[in-house]
Amino acid sequence: MGLIPPLRGVIDRRLLVNFRLDPAALADVLPEGFSPRTVNGVAIGGICCIRLSAMRPAGFPAVCGRTSENAAHRIGVEYDTAGGREPGVYVPRRDTDSRLNRLVGRRTVGRQYRADFHIDEGGGRYELSMESHHGDVSMHVTATEADSLPADSVFESVEQASAYHRCGAVGYCPTPAGEELAGVELDPDEWRVRPLAVESVGASFFDERLPADAVTFDNALLMDDIPHTWRRRASKPRSA
Repeated sequence: MGLIPPLRGVIDRRLLVNFRLDPAALADVLPEGFSPRTVNGVAIGGICCIRLSAMRPAGFPAVCGRTSENAAHRIGVEYDTAGGREPGVYVPRRDTDSRLNRLVGRRTVGRQYRADFHIDEGGGRYELSMESHHGDVSMHVTATEADSLPADSVFESVEQASAYHRCGAVGYCPTPAGEELAGVELDPDEWRVRPLAVESVGASFFDERLPADAVTFDNALLMDDIPHTWRRRASKPRSA
């Protein structure tokens, strides 16, 4: 673990596309020791669509960094630690357009799959789609910047939604062999989110693994232009 230094870079754009999930439907999805972190009895899952730039080992100049598009399917969880239960996210699936990310990720954030991304953004409007090279996972979202969350969101305010996701800085993802969960922590220099109004959205990963009535779109949030550091956390055995 000590041989892998922290990674430094910039979050150019991070779209958090969030769904309300039925906690009971996640029993066969979450590993042992992980349970849904709920809001008003509802679990929160979604997709983090993130473009990272200037990514390089901490201490190296930004000019050495790389840029990539990535998608992480996430579920807000609580998990066991020596000091008790902690909040975080379980990441059952990561996709990227970067070969380097796939190679490095095997030793840091867990397995990452090869995918194609199509992005059209500008003027406060975002159209993003992703499809894995095997064609087994796809997603799309079209959204524009807004002033508030949808009226039917489980969160009462942008501030409450922001606080929920900020507590999910530590994520665990299956390693290539599937025997462990690789841990990684996102440490942004600052934390700020803006709401988005979503025109259309789809996520095959959740649609195919959960009953139709167990998945409902809730909200989308935007982060951009944020320097940050990724730090590896100790892996956990995957008991389930």
